[in-house]
Amino acid sequence: MKFLLTSAGIKNASIHKALVDLLGKPIAESSALCIPTAIYPFSVGPSMAYRFISGLGPSPLTELGWKSLGVLELTALPSIKRENWVTPVEEADALLVFGGDVLYLCRWMRESGLAELLPSLRKTVYVGVSAGSMVTAPIFGETYDDPNAPFVIEKGLGLVDFALLPHLDHENHPESSTAKVERMAAKVPVPTYGIDDQTAIKVVDGVAEVISEGHWKRFMPQ
Repeated sequence: MKFLLTSAGIKNASIHKALVDLLGKPIAESSALCIPTAIYPFSVGPSMAYRFISGLGPSPLTELGWKSLGVLELTALPSIKRENWVTPVEEADALLVFGGDVLYLCRWMRESGLAELLPSLRKTVYVGVSAGSMVTAPIFGETYDDPNAPFVIEKGLGLVDFALLPHLDHENHPESSTAKVERMAAKVPVPTYGIDDQTAIKVVDGVAEVISEGHWKRFMPQ
């Protein structure tokens, strides 16, 4: 599987080019399935899921001009025949995994059966946004403003060999300041990338490459 792990979607020309390079063909000739599941734990979940699917949200993904686009809802998969969702996943050129609650997303990646299937998808491009990117790590940390529980460390899917924290130093995400990310990264036993909304990480055959028109920082475990 190939990965394009973003903070906020396809925000600039460099990230767009990286997506096309991973697909190996124009977006207009490519099919995608979008996964909105992570957003549902929030009060704005229903409206944000709609905005993501319809291409009206702040994280450009579904509106890029795909040849075909479908919705893969992870919470529905355990209740339907496996072959009815596995075949469309295997045939898709890309999976577009939206952000939200990374713990909830990780749970449903596993319970749906998708996490087990992903490593076999050698040609598929996994495109993550925020939590959709974080969940791919072997272990991930989440930052919070709550002084009683500032960090949460959990086991991820292990699809890549590093951790990632999005929205680095974004004015609307004080929990993702460089100082806070650095303190949290010290508790994670793998390298951690802090990336802003103009940055993505491209991974092919286990090799990571930073694609950026913004700023980012790599933190090593202590």
